[in-house]
Amino acid sequence: MNYFENKIIWITGASNGIGEALAKRFAAEKPRLILSSRRSGQLERVRDEIRQTHPIDISILPFDLASSEEVNKAHSQAIAIYGHVDILVNNGGISQRSMSVETDMQVYRQLMEVNFFGAISLTKGLLPDMIKRKSGHFVTISSVLGKYGSPWRTGYSASKHALHGFFDSLRAENFKDNIKVTLVTPGYIRTNISINALTASGERFGKMDEGQATGISPEKCADRIVKGVQKGKEEILIGRKEAFAVYIKRFFPGLFSRIIRKANVR
Repeated sequence: MNYFENKIIWITGASNGIGEALAKRFAAEKPRLILSSRRSGQLERVRDEIRQTHPIDISILPFDLASSEEVNKAHSQAIAIYGHVDILVNNGGISQRSMSVETDMQVYRQLMEVNFFGAISLTKGLLPDMIKRKSGHFVTISSVLGKYGSPWRTGYSASKHALHGFFDSLRAENFKDNIKVTLVTPGYIRTNISINALTASGERFGKMDEGQATGISPEKCADRIVKGVQKGKEEILIGRKEAFAVYIKRFFPGLFSRIIRKANVR
C-alpha cells in the first residue's frame, strides 16, 4: 500500500489552478478526496475528469472561505463525510495587485479572511479529532511572499507571512501528537491567480502577470508537493529566480532590498 492509499484528503481551492492539479495528482495514489471551493459546478467538473481515469471516492463540499459562517460549518461537514480527515490541504486563497496607499481597508480584511482566517478556522476545526487519533497532516499552500515582501502585494504578503507564523508554531505545539505540518512556498505558477487578484477597490484585476504566464505548470507544482508531503517535508520551495530570492533575502537582506524595489512585479 502506498502512503496515500485510502487516506482522506481534503483540498480547498480545488476548482482550478494548483488545487485542481493537486486533486488530480493525489487521485493517482488512490485516496478518498473531499474537494472544496465556492464553485460547485467546477468542482463537479474536476471530480468527473478524475473519475475518467481513477475510480476513487470523491466528495464535493462547496463553501466560501470569505464567509466565516460557512467556514465554521465546513470542518464538521467534512468529518461527517468519511468519519475523519487525514490530510487537510489549505490551498484556497486570493491575491492582490494594488499599492498600499490606495488600498481600501476592506480589501486587506478580505485578504486576511480568505488566506489566513479561513485556513486557521478549518485547521482548528480538525485539530481536536487529529489529536485524539494521534494522526494528521496539515499542508498549507503559502507563497514565496510568505518569506519576503513585494510591491503591489502588501496584504497578500502579510497574509502569507501570518500562515508561516501560525503553522510553524502549531507544528511545535503538536509534534508530540504526531501532527505534521508542511508549508508550501510556490513562486510563479501558471494559474489565474493574478487575473482574480483584488485591486485597491476590491475589484478583479483581470490581467495575467508576465511571471504567472511563463511560470511553472500547476501539474509540475502539484507533483513536487505530493512527493514532498509523502517525505514529510516541513517546507517545500517551488519556483525559479523568485524562489532563489528567498535565500538572497536571508543572507543578503540589503542586496535583496535593492533588487525588489526595482523588480517588475506587475
